[in-house]
Amino acid sequence: MEVGSVLHFLQNKTILIIGATGFLAKIFLEKILRVQPNVKKIFLLLRASDDNSATYRLHNEIIAKDLFIVLKEKLGANFKSFISEKLTLVPGDISYEDLGLKDSTLREDICNQTDVIVNLAATTNFDERYDIALGLNTFGVKHVMNFAKQCTKLKVLVHVSTAYVCGERGGLIPEDPYHFGETLNGVSGLDIDAEKTIVCNNLDELKEQGATERDVKIAMKNLGISRAKVYGWPNTYVFTKAVGEMLVEKLKGNLSVVILRPTIVTSTMKEPFPGWAEGVRTIDSLAVTYGQGKLTCFLGDINGVVDVVPADMVVNAMLVAMVAHAKQPSDIIYHVGSSVRNPLTYLNLQDFGLKYFTAKPWIRKDGTPVKVGRVTVLTSMDSFQRYMFIRYLLPLKGLELANAALCQYFRGTYLELHRKIQVVMRMVELYRPYMFFTGVFDDMNTEKLRMAAKQSGTETDLFYFDTKDINWDDYFMKTHIPGIVKYIFK
Repeated sequence: MEVGSVLHFLQNKTILIIGATGFLAKIFLEKILRVQPNVKKIFLLLRASDDNSATYRLHNEIIAKDLFIVLKEKLGANFKSFISEKLTLVPGDISYEDLGLKDSTLREDICNQTDVIVNLAATTNFDERYDIALGLNTFGVKHVMNFAKQCTKLKVLVHVSTAYVCGERGGLIPEDPYHFGETLNGVSGLDIDAEKTIVCNNLDELKEQGATERDVKIAMKNLGISRAKVYGWPNTYVFTKAVGEMLVEKLKGNLSVVILRPTIVTSTMKEPFPGWAEGVRTIDSLAVTYGQGKLTCFLGDINGVVDVVPADMVVNAMLVAMVAHAKQPSDIIYHVGSSVRNPLTYLNLQDFGLKYFTAKPWIRKDGTPVKVGRVTVLTSMDSFQRYMFIRYLLPLKGLELANAALCQYFRGTYLELHRKIQVVMRMVELYRPYMFFTGVFDDMNTEKLRMAAKQSGTETDLFYFDTKDINWDDYFMKTHIPGIVKYIFK
């Protein structure tokens, strides 16, 4: 495998980024503009109905972010003209054929000029509405693949998935593709057109019943979870992403396609500066609620491996893989994570949180610091249910009896506690597979890519993605947790 110079490859290239407002997409865009200003053009496909909506999203959801501060300082007064020259906005929606492009001239320009397509469009909510997740994560991929075949100059397509398409499988998880119709539990009959029919039939039934928008939302969320479980996946997100991968394999033909499967993506480690984050993601919610004194117990295997990878490393792996496979038709999948090369455990995360929030306690609104300590660790669903019964369900039963005796005097308190318990139970059900996850992600292909880059003159100091180089204590204490805290207090 030959890689060569990434900077040289990017020079004078035209790139189509799909899903441009996403976390990784913004970092990917910023990196290219900062390190290779001689990129020819970047088409940004944004979910928008028209040019004005796309422009609004560009300025408010992308360019306005702190992420671009280094580039702004570098270019000074030329920043706006540079952005205007390099970026072309594409209002569209991958849920539709031809990516929902209404401007035929723009569509023709993209098809005739694009060298690289990077598909980062996705909804990442575990329990997203099934109609939305299927439209973006599955049919969206089908539409991207069909569009890519119309791009006459296309050298490579990079499709970003997730390592957790493996479901709840344990042990060493290989970088293997999913073939169309394959399921995790061996149940046959997986067919995306049939799934679309199921969605349409359910929506029609709900409409006939006069269901409210809230009822439709809940029904679609529940449908997604139940359909995922039919075929062995734990939630809507990983199910629809896995089927999306199947479509990449089925439809790619002679295209050069790379599938990247990152694990849990965290804040930037180095570039454009350490600790840039956007939103409180999976494990970050644990850190934040712990720092606020609200996390009283942890459900899961405290010694279990949690696979995280800084966002800038994922972007660098995308760029190197893109160059390595340009014009080289391949059947390659890359896991980008740390569980094999530099494993981190939930116990490590607990220690980092304790050290950080002891040294820099969270300050309440009244100005008093939150004191943190070790949390109660519940190692099984049985112990969790006992904990919930004693701490919450018994008081709830008491309130129910008090309401019966006192003419519903505590009705408001009862309903609020009942709602909180329902939310907790749903969240536990969603995240349970990951709290007890026993898999580690083989990254042999990624290691071969790293070695090839090292041996063929790639700028590895600029496009680093070796997770073995991460000092986790240093990263969490000085970079990641401070970055999350800073984001919350913006």
